[in-house]
Amino acid sequence: MKTDTNPLILAIDNGSSSVRAGFFDAAGRSVGEVVKIKRRFQIGPNGESELNPLAATVHTRNAIDLLLAEHPNASVHFVSFCAFWHSLCGLDSNNEPTTPILGWADTRARQYSAMLKQNFDEKQIHERTGAHFHSSFWPAKLLWMRDEEPEIWARTARWLSFSDLCQQELFGDARTSVSMASATGMFDQAACIWDDELLRFIGLDPQKMPEVAAREEVIRPSPEAISRWPQLANARILPAIGDGAADTLGSHCEKLGEAVLMIGTSASMRMMYEGEPPQHLPEGLWSYRLDERRIVIGGALSDGGNLITLLRRKYAINRDINHELARRKREESLRVEPFFFGERSTGYREDAKGEILGFDERHDGIDVVLAAMHAIADRLADIAERLERFASVESIKASGGTLREYPVWREIIEAKLGKAIAPSHTRESSLRGTVLLALERLGKMEL
Repeated sequence: MKTDTNPLILAIDNGSSSVRAGFFDAAGRSVGEVVKIKRRFQIGPNGESELNPLAATVHTRNAIDLLLAEHPNASVHFVSFCAFWHSLCGLDSNNEPTTPILGWADTRARQYSAMLKQNFDEKQIHERTGAHFHSSFWPAKLLWMRDEEPEIWARTARWLSFSDLCQQELFGDARTSVSMASATGMFDQAACIWDDELLRFIGLDPQKMPEVAAREEVIRPSPEAISRWPQLANARILPAIGDGAADTLGSHCEKLGEAVLMIGTSASMRMMYEGEPPQHLPEGLWSYRLDERRIVIGGALSDGGNLITLLRRKYAINRDINHELARRKREESLRVEPFFFGERSTGYREDAKGEILGFDERHDGIDVVLAAMHAIADRLADIAERLERFASVESIKASGGTLREYPVWREIIEAKLGKAIAPSHTRESSLRGTVLLALERLGKMEL
């Protein structure tokens, strides 16, 4: 490999259901196979959704090990990350985890959303932070930790996203990106600083929040990281961006009017643009950042491919069902309320529950799956309508493995939206987005 003239980029997608890692060249072309290691959040009866922080970091380390073992002579110029948004975990003064990784689907802090709504004008906070009050975001989770786990609260020296923890463990630097900070619900989107009013209400020392890296700052691998991975000796590491931002960039939806509709574990619809955060964000949507100059606006559903997987397991459906789904007519009497994993966009109701209504002897599991697909399509249409209030949606690109797995689902959504959805020709759009960001920093591409 002529790495001097063709620098390699190590791209890592730290997703909620798997870690993916791959090499790309200076033209953004994949070099070799992408490594994939699956994982799963542990779900509990009280709203728990957790990852073991040490195991989750090992997943990422193993993915890098496997990839670099296949390329022993590689010289990596950039390591570019993306990771799932909204996670929270604590570290003590010795950098040991004090909590599990709490994911966006962990709803144990739901009662604290009501407390926040009683003490703040939610509309002002929504427009300032880009987030509604909800248990998926940091304010409710931190209040819950403070009140329900006072010993953990007292021992915790720093609160981080999982991506920050992973960088600390692998490379010795936990600085977070503007992108990751922007999706916590604690970040002033316009000023690009932690929100002082929320910090004061929670009673949290700002020193316990992650340090936010400036746009041009990079992480250098620690001596321990270089000892393990000599190929990274000269690498610059970009602090992780949010997976939704990476997916939007990797789908080449880079301006208003260009939307990406994603169904993977969850589901979402987003647009990205260069400029200032929206002054009047449509209710039910969120606004985060790719970086200091680019905004991502959209909505996300907690139920997506995870609901189809759940229903297939409950009804013991182990075969390919695409043909059956395509020839079935939807039973109007059978309805699914698609809130089995809670509700985020657009209502952000903490009490929302999933239900199957109207099921009788005429129906089987395929009917329920089809009804669930229609129900999620309705929720995505609601997001699309709110996006239209902000900017006309002129084109939509598909993204996500689940949407590729069920072609009929794309047709259902198209009918609900009244718009065509262009199939994605990029199977790893989140990885691709991290690569494009690295190429921009290398000066190979202007985005």
